[in-house]
Amino acid sequence: MSTTVDKSGPRVRDMFGEIAGRYDFLNHLLSLNIDRYWRWRTVRIVPPAPGAKILDLCTGTGDLALAYHRAAGGKAQIIGADFCYQMLDIARQKAAKAGAGQSITFIEADAQQVPLDDNRFEIVCAAFGLRNVADTDAGLAEMTRVCAPGGQVAVLEFSTPDRQPFKFIYSWYFRHVLPRIGQLFSRSAAGAYNYLPASVGEFPQGEQLAARMRAAGLTDVTHRGLTLGIATLYVGTKRPEIRGQ
Repeated sequence: MSTTVDKSGPRVRDMFGEIAGRYDFLNHLLSLNIDRYWRWRTVRIVPPAPGAKILDLCTGTGDLALAYHRAAGGKAQIIGADFCYQMLDIARQKAAKAGAGQSITFIEADAQQVPLDDNRFEIVCAAFGLRNVADTDAGLAEMTRVCAPGGQVAVLEFSTPDRQPFKFIYSWYFRHVLPRIGQLFSRSAAGAYNYLPASVGEFPQGEQLAARMRAAGLTDVTHRGLTLGIATLYVGTKRPEIRGQ
């Protein structure tokens, strides 16, 4: 079956730009604040070393970049990249308020063409953003390219629970209640909160995404469900460079 969700760059950029001002509020409301826990878990499963260079791709309003800033005690060098400038404006304001303006740099960039050097970052991560990239494999290839040999790539993404009766209850909420609440508060003309469950349903999950990460050049790829499978954290390691004899 062909993809039916429109994930073209201009459409996704405009959609997130439209809801940027309500994005954080709705994330916390619709997830009952569990999204904060998922990021907390991510920075503990893939912890930063002192002075680590970290890229948070599809950073949105910068929550994962800020979580890494806190986890590193303010000593990491972090870049948050996103192609929606309205989101980045909010991210910069949040970083300044948190005293992280000197250690986090935010740049406007497409995840499929990241304007950064190869082999640069010890950690490359994306939280709830890879799903919105038009070409998933291109996004993974770029994450792998800029990751340093031996470094880690982490993808935190929504997923579909597989245990009943929770699967049925959550699916009903996710497809019928969440979009209505989201649309009510965001007043999104682009239907951002109808897009959310549709995009999750079409995104590769579990072993399917893990296989794509391996194809991008990552090894030791693992995936673990969080909160009964509502979200999944995928982690892979970039192969160390093999030098000639």
